[in-house]
Amino acid sequence: MGKLFGTDGIRGKANVYPITPDLALRLGKAIAAAFGAEGKGVTRAIIGKDTRLSGYMLETALTSGMISMGMDVYLVGPMPTPAVAHLTKSMIADVGIMITASHNPAEDNGIKIFDGFGFKLPDEVESKIEDILLSDDEILPSDPTKMGKAYRIDDAGGRYIEYAKNCIENQSLRGLKVVLDCANGAGYYLNPHIFKELGVEVIKMNTSPDGLNINRDCGALYTEKMASLVRAHEADCGIAFDGDADRVIFCDSEGVVVDGDKIIAMCALDLKERGQLQNDTIVVTSMTNLGLHKAMANAGIKTVITDVGDRYVIEAMRKGDFVLGGEQSGHIIFKQFATTGDGALGGLMVLALMKRTGKTLSKLAECMEVFPQKLTNIPVSQKPPLESLSLVQKTLKDCEAALGTSGRCVLRYSGTENKLRVLIEAEKQEDVSFWTDKFVASVKEELG
Repeated sequence: MGKLFGTDGIRGKANVYPITPDLALRLGKAIAAAFGAEGKGVTRAIIGKDTRLSGYMLETALTSGMISMGMDVYLVGPMPTPAVAHLTKSMIADVGIMITASHNPAEDNGIKIFDGFGFKLPDEVESKIEDILLSDDEILPSDPTKMGKAYRIDDAGGRYIEYAKNCIENQSLRGLKVVLDCANGAGYYLNPHIFKELGVEVIKMNTSPDGLNINRDCGALYTEKMASLVRAHEADCGIAFDGDADRVIFCDSEGVVVDGDKIIAMCALDLKERGQLQNDTIVVTSMTNLGLHKAMANAGIKTVITDVGDRYVIEAMRKGDFVLGGEQSGHIIFKQFATTGDGALGGLMVLALMKRTGKTLSKLAECMEVFPQKLTNIPVSQKPPLESLSLVQKTLKDCEAALGTSGRCVLRYSGTENKLRVLIEAEKQEDVSFWTDKFVASVKEELG
């Protein structure tokens, strides 16, 4: 058995290793052991999930494993990932677990783990859990008189709603009409309530999960229907979440998509203007559009660049004491309020900015010029080191020489799927198309 943890927890096809009830049971034991359930007195875990059918299976198995080791488990049911992170911290739990495969289709599932402060685990703690999990040794259960208990927290959703509203000091958002696409996912019930309670006229879509329709042609990756509904209802904007509601993508009143880069840019400029952008610095990833870097430089704002993955963004934010960071994909982190990407919070922050300034979303989005860019996901049968691929490396060298400082190419394997992600960015669209085609051909020839 190889390494299990990827860039965002453990993920795969449900009922196929490693997303099986057998492994989830042992994982529950390993987590309890790693967080010191034995010999530490009562320890506490929070478990939430999105709306996938397989969530029931994994939730039960994880709970059984933890209880057997003497850990108490608090079940909060379908809940956005940021809500689980918040509840883990607010309920003084030792660990929080979110059962989700994020933006992936319903047949996938996964397990994200948070520490007692609501932050995703650092590599060394994941390695500790993995070593226990993959060991040939039996993970011995607790003394029968010291087993844990399981509880259901019926008011967990209400706690998150109040927390989210308080992040913008319960500012009235009356007068705004918004289409809310909840992706039939974890935010299907709570997120519309958050916006409605602050006065937003909400037009809901994809809020009827059946266990199999999460992310199906909806949510943050599929904004076309949302954009059409925005135009039809003459709404001020559309807000789309992914399956676990930790990312957010907008469209303006004309249906034009406003991605994470533009959200970060407009929020950074606003925070700087109000003297609240700590160290005049934001944290972004290697996938961030060059236009954002240019806009920030013009405004006197520095950018710190990390690997792809909101956990790396958060680590850099904590290390440098920065308050804003995120990804083009819609993970937006406001560190003064949250420990992870939070789709609802991102939505609230942008609507509050629109109300405060009196500007439309399209006007706010003019804060940066977008360089032509294309991200291509190429299926691969294996993931050898990129340095070992001679044809791909030659294409990379030629591309970098041709684009110079006016563009770039980023290659990386997906941490959750058998895909090679190729990002090409340049001043001219024809250059983006040309080099994308060259890389697709090289990868297919070398990796099949």
